[in-house]
Amino acid sequence: MTIEIKNKIVAYEVVSDDAAGVVKEKSAESSTAPEKESAEIIQMHEKLERPDMLLGSTYKIKTPQSEHALYITINDVLLNQGTEHELRRPYEIFINSKNMDHFQWIVALTRIISAVFRKGGDATFLVDELRSVFDPRGGYFKKGGKYKPSLVCEIGDAIECHMKMIGMIKDNGMDDCQKQMLDAKRKEYEAIHCKDSATAGAGTEKTENNETGEFPPNAQLCNKCNTKAVISMDGCMTCLSCGDSKCG
Repeated sequence: MTIEIKNKIVAYEVVSDDAAGVVKEKSAESSTAPEKESAEIIQMHEKLERPDMLLGSTYKIKTPQSEHALYITINDVLLNQGTEHELRRPYEIFINSKNMDHFQWIVALTRIISAVFRKGGDATFLVDELRSVFDPRGGYFKKGGKYKPSLVCEIGDAIECHMKMIGMIKDNGMDDCQKQMLDAKRKEYEAIHCKDSATAGAGTEKTENNETGEFPPNAQLCNKCNTKAVISMDGCMTCLSCGDSKCG
């Protein structure tokens, strides 16, 4: 190998054969020394093979439109297990029910959602897309005054609940101060409503609503959270569920 010398030679020394061998061994060791291994982070992608076992959660959906409930099972794959980069991400979804009326489109929907999960990346957009589906025959109210425009919307709610559990969606709920304010406003409204009610039946209805955790019977539907929980207090329309208010 030719070496170009650019500096001026000021001294020289004859190297013995033994010393030359030691220098060659050191240079060979330094060239073959393994580089510092870096942690290999496994990301979610299509080529990720399905493990033999997946962690799963099942959610029950019961609608007034059918006597049979739907059971939604979402299985998760554990990435980078045992490291500081450990993540739990949805891998597949299954929906089962005794009601066979929706079997065809439910199978198609689960396969498409599972394909989106395996693709990787941010799959949280599925929640908003499913929630924006409306049933042409009309929606329904669930217990607690929550309005559901379609069965597909409830599937989106189940996926959102699961993504919040595994940490994909951050739950930025109301703070304690806002919750206390809404509770105080609700109690004040119920006290006024109880005084204005002259019949015993109204008092019984109020007691039943309190036991079941429902909102006041005279509440209106909230345009933000689709819950029948909007009341008028001091000339201000306020939602007791999400805290939305036209008064700021």
